[in-house]
Amino acid sequence: MRESIEERAVMLAQYLIEQRTTVRGVAKKFGVSKSTVHKDLSERLEKIQPQLYVQVRQILDLNKEERHIRGGMATREKHLREHQDKPS
Repeated sequence: MRESIEERAVMLAQYLIEQRTTVRGVAKKFGVSKSTVHKDLSERLEKIQPQLYVQVRQILDLNKEERHIRGGMATREKHLREHQDKPS
């Protein structure tokens, strides 16, 4: 049986808080789109469970502050992999 949208939003929020992951991480784990996760966590959850929403908002805001760092690290790793793959 399919869970309700409200139940899904709460499950996604609990996972985000427990794992301290990103919207992408939650989307991948639950097999839904990033847009769905974002809408559930930033719009629906506030109406369903305001206290849980406050915790989720803190993590989402932190992720937003750190995203430029993660992007730089990903680019660095990509270049390192490309360098390793080239024959000497």
